[in-house]
Amino acid sequence: MQQALAQLQRDPVMAGIIERIGPCDLSYREPTFAALVLSIMAQQISSKVARVFKQRLLDRMPDGVITPEAILRMRVATFRKIGLSAAKTEYIRDLARKTLSGELAFERFPEMPDDEVIEHLVKVKGIGVWTAHMFLLFALRRPDVLPIGDLGIRAAIKRAYALPELPKPADMERIAATWRPWCSIACWYLWRSLDDPGEMV
Repeated sequence: MQQALAQLQRDPVMAGIIERIGPCDLSYREPTFAALVLSIMAQQISSKVARVFKQRLLDRMPDGVITPEAILRMRVATFRKIGLSAAKTEYIRDLARKTLSGELAFERFPEMPDDEVIEHLVKVKGIGVWTAHMFLLFALRRPDVLPIGDLGIRAAIKRAYALPELPKPADMERIAATWRPWCSIACWYLWRSLDDPGEMV
């Protein structure tokens, strides 16, 4: 972590964010089928609602474990009772089918480069580059993920760097050039700065 912070603090703006926020306590989840199911469930809803849906799903899983087999045994009506839309239900079921068929092999992901992981994940209905980036960052613990489609990161960069509008991907890549290979840590600070009344993410 010290190496990451030393690199990030070469950017004066990022150095100021780090000073305000303090130590990084980025938490991770395991790179499993269940983690990806929860990522899909959390798309476009608040973290509070996502936690409620997660608990409702776990309550319906044998032994509280989310597995492809258990997902496919559940009736569509049960997903609706949990609170999931028809689209998210189909996304999660497609993920389960592709996992059981071997098209997605979670045990292989740790050895794959980032772009290959993304290529595999986006084959699943409802998984786009944003969800793949979140899986790389929070589950596979990759250190240099820059989620260019994340609205929070874009808003944080706009505020921190006093930009007139939300940055485009090319702008984000330019600004992040000095963060590499530690973009994931930078993103954690950017997200946190939005909660910081002192200034941002």
